[in-house]
Amino acid sequence: MAASSAPKRQNENSETPAAKKIKLAEEVLDDNSSLQSFGGFKVVKVLNENAQTKSIVIHGKFDNSDNDAVVLLEKTPFSETTLPQMLSRETSLAREFNNDIYSQYLCHPPPSLNTLKSTVIYPATAKHLEKYSAQDVHFIYETPSDYETITLPFIEEQSFSIQWVYNILEKKAEAERVVFEDPDPVTGFVLLPDLKWDQKQLENLYLVAICHAHGIKSLRDLNKSHLPLLKNILLKGQEAIKDKYGVASDHLRIYVHYQPSYYHFHVHFTHLRYDAPGCGTGRAHLLQDVIDNIENIDSDYYSKKTLASVYKANDKLYKRFQSVKGVQGEDGGRDVKSENVV
Repeated sequence: MAASSAPKRQNENSETPAAKKIKLAEEVLDDNSSLQSFGGFKVVKVLNENAQTKSIVIHGKFDNSDNDAVVLLEKTPFSETTLPQMLSRETSLAREFNNDIYSQYLCHPPPSLNTLKSTVIYPATAKHLEKYSAQDVHFIYETPSDYETITLPFIEEQSFSIQWVYNILEKKAEAERVVFEDPDPVTGFVLLPDLKWDQKQLENLYLVAICHAHGIKSLRDLNKSHLPLLKNILLKGQEAIKDKYGVASDHLRIYVHYQPSYYHFHVHFTHLRYDAPGCGTGRAHLLQDVIDNIENIDSDYYSKKTLASVYKANDKLYKRFQSVKGVQGEDGGRDVKSENVV
């Protein structure tokens, strides 16, 4: 079963932890029950679709089962190696219109070149259905005081499970996927492909570095004492990607999410050509900027900084902000219709 580029292992504040963003839902079919087809699958509802990324999320049920399933489908990217076969007699054309020198056709390539990536979350919970449904999103500025009185207590109350992270760090799971590891308990990390990346197209390159050190929940916890860790991830992560994939550091976007999808410190490495979910304003903080802010501006910069975050309307943390501060879309945040699958 192929992994979709859309989902990620996430915490309950978006839905449940073992999904990310490295990432994906924690309740996927295991190897002993891998699907052979979608025969008997019944569509209940389209939860979300994205014309830009050519992806769709479906709520459905497998035959003879009362359990819900979430299926994510995404068109695979083009590959230069398959173009000769794609642009051959094996691909039939059906003309839609012609005007002077301009023509438009529907192309029907060979089945082997017309594949989809699919991720199945089964059995899916109500939280999965909520997470993958189209939602409005809200832009919130979190002050240091907000973090101490709203966000941090929320995180501590939820007791998010990140056992899947420890499984990776302890080589109990996904050991074969590790691209690089620095085992140092203080400055070390594990680097492995994000489940959003099919590892076929370098333009969609996406890896995640997960630090060995425990207790760093997010950007808010970082200070001067973490500079060796941050610099080590930046330098050795770049070197490992260059050695493994031949992608130079100036082709990489290296950043930290806030809010993160799970509360164990990790860093995202994506190709500049890939418009990865969560790489924009309101979520991504460039790692080099993080280092510079701590090193050159204030050693406790992120415990004092007001940070902007984008929240989905049904996010539990956003609802906590609503209940505590009376945040509303019309006067407390900028509402934008969600276009992303995640």
